[in-house]
Amino acid sequence: MHGDDAVEIQALKADSFGRIALMRDDDGSAFIRRDLRHVPTWLRLPAWWLARREARALRAIDGMEDAPRLLRWDGRILDRSYLDGAAMHLRPPHGDVGYFHAARRLLQALHRRGVAHNDLAKEANWMVREDGRPALIDFQLAVRGAPRARWLRLLAREDLRHLLKHKRTYCPGSITPVERRLLKRTSWVREAWFASGKPVYRFVTRRLLRWEDNEGRGPRA
Repeated sequence: MHGDDAVEIQALKADSFGRIALMRDDDGSAFIRRDLRHVPTWLRLPAWWLARREARALRAIDGMEDAPRLLRWDGRILDRSYLDGAAMHLRPPHGDVGYFHAARRLLQALHRRGVAHNDLAKEANWMVREDGRPALIDFQLAVRGAPRARWLRLLAREDLRHLLKHKRTYCPGSITPVERRLLKRTSWVREAWFASGKPVYRFVTRRLLRWEDNEGRGPRA
């Protein structure tokens, strides 16, 4: 089984839903591990559910460039391939229009495989690779379905809207009129989230779990 003799190189994040670390296998290859073995008893079911959701999404996009590859999922440990680079907020693509063109193609490839990421408002889920290419990570909230299904197309459009919001931040002068109109078209999913889902999310994360999303940059370790 992959990673049985692996050595931890660096802890990346730890929260109530598990611990994420950079690992090195016995053959010298690096990978990322999400470890649920020390999750509190009362959170084991939702932590398992989120990790299983990620594993299923990674299986659905197996072979896709600039996304992690699932290496192992046994119900307690999820291992995925390592992608070189840094999160968008750590290596901001200021003025890099090519990055956002490539990111849009990456989203199209994801959606053609019947997967919507569903968590791309967070800059931490967008990577800038060593050669400047975009990559996607953290598929815990991903949704799978038929690529042409109405529900998936709606979520795919939300993925694109979040990408365009990042483009507006880092390349404001390159936003096209069509993209501007798309940014203004909010879906009922977004409205429902801000009306009901987000207050519940904030209560659970900040009051019960004692961590904050840190303005889209991921929970604090």
